[in-house]
Amino acid sequence: MRGRKIFSINFKIKKMEENQVFAMPRIGDKAPEFKAVTTQGEINFPADYKGSWVILFSHPADFTPVCTSEFMTFASLESKFNEANCKLVGLSVDGLYSHIAWLRTIKEKIEYKGMKNVEVTFPLIEDITMEVAKKYGMMMPGESNTKAVRAVFVIDPAGVIRTIIYYPLSLGRNFDELYRVVIALQTADEFKIATPADWRPGDDVIVPPAGSCGVAKDRMEGKEDMKCYDWFFCTKKLDKDTVLDRILKK
Repeated sequence: MRGRKIFSINFKIKKMEENQVFAMPRIGDKAPEFKAVTTQGEINFPADYKGSWVILFSHPADFTPVCTSEFMTFASLESKFNEANCKLVGLSVDGLYSHIAWLRTIKEKIEYKGMKNVEVTFPLIEDITMEVAKKYGMMMPGESNTKAVRAVFVIDPAGVIRTIIYYPLSLGRNFDELYRVVIALQTADEFKIATPADWRPGDDVIVPPAGSCGVAKDRMEGKEDMKCYDWFFCTKKLDKDTVLDRILKK
């Protein structure tokens, strides 16, 4: 009888753990912490990445065509992200041995859009229990109960989530946009500005809104070195070299 009670309690605990609900992380939150096994060894996240920007991204499954195209693209761009002090960390609910076999297949057999012999050197997390995927809200029941959607979390050097992007299972990501997001966030932090729609390094940036009637008046009268479309909407020049020299040479 005692053994049955213990079994029943353990069963209930296991079910509670399986059904545990995590609050969806939000922009401005500290990135949820976890330890995990990856294709590059164990990691303690985000502690191991303190001082660097990180893109943490999930994919639905190994040995799938969309994910293969994404991993080849990310691996080909890894050095470009690293120059911007940004590390890449992937996640799938598949197991470590599946990850290893898939990444070997990519390197040895797949040629796509001129990319071949591509070696993925950034870590790919094993998340069979879906613990990490659930912490980060990567499981979307409307899409699948067993596959993580294509989630992207851009996390700053202090371990704070700065951008969240979700894609459905069928839609591959735009990697030019992911790089643009990283550079734009760093530019906003470094120069205390905001970036307008479709901003790229070299485009005008938005200055903070006027904090007083006097400042607003001066701006509209052209007394400050900026272009004002109205008192609340002003831009200024910020050349490409200034941005990239400051961001990429830190």
